[in-house]
Amino acid sequence: MKQGKKYRAVFEKIEADKEYTAEEAIAFLKENKVAKFDESVEVHVRLGINPKKSDEMVRSTVVLPHGTGRLQKVAVVTSTKETEAKDAGADLVGGEELIDDIKSGKVVPGQTFDILLATPEMMPKLATVAKVLGPKGLMPSPKTETVTPKIKEAVEMLKLGKKVSFKNDDTSNVHQVIGRLSFESGALLENYQTFREALDKVKPEAMKGKLVRSATMCSTMGPSLIIKL
Repeated sequence: MKQGKKYRAVFEKIEADKEYTAEEAIAFLKENKVAKFDESVEVHVRLGINPKKSDEMVRSTVVLPHGTGRLQKVAVVTSTKETEAKDAGADLVGGEELIDDIKSGKVVPGQTFDILLATPEMMPKLATVAKVLGPKGLMPSPKTETVTPKIKEAVEMLKLGKKVSFKNDDTSNVHQVIGRLSFESGALLENYQTFREALDKVKPEAMKGKLVRSATMCSTMGPSLIIKL
């Protein structure tokens, strides 16, 4: 598929083989918008892991200081924190009846909600819908801090897009939105640095060599710039 005129015009401004600092890349993207809507700023990182080895998987969470700019619909499965979840602004709250609604298809993961939180006592009961939630990456897990007794804090962070989960895909890449082009440059830079610091901390003990091999930054509709590591 051929790219549009705006895309090609921006692409031609990129210096071939240049490694941009994060500051330079952010400035370039903000000065060269492609779409009329408020595009997201994305970071794509190539890792040195073997994605076929379970002990080299990369998966964690990070709290971005300025959020992603995307409001998320949060559902909570709990038998003890329903009032707390509702007061914190959760979009959907319930116990076993909510699990039944997911199982029957009345509530559709990924459509009705973007993230599912659970208090610890509900995890055994969620096993009945693991095949529904798992393929969509929505099964609560302690690793992503979506199984927690601290429901109020978790809901507030997730709804604002501040707490995000990241993991490698089957091609050894990690993809993360760090904000929108309307954000101030300093906010985007701080989000990027926070994400990179979090990523560097989760290098698998089993892997050898550098974790991060390369990184690029782009807007939703724009071309990618190589980021200097």
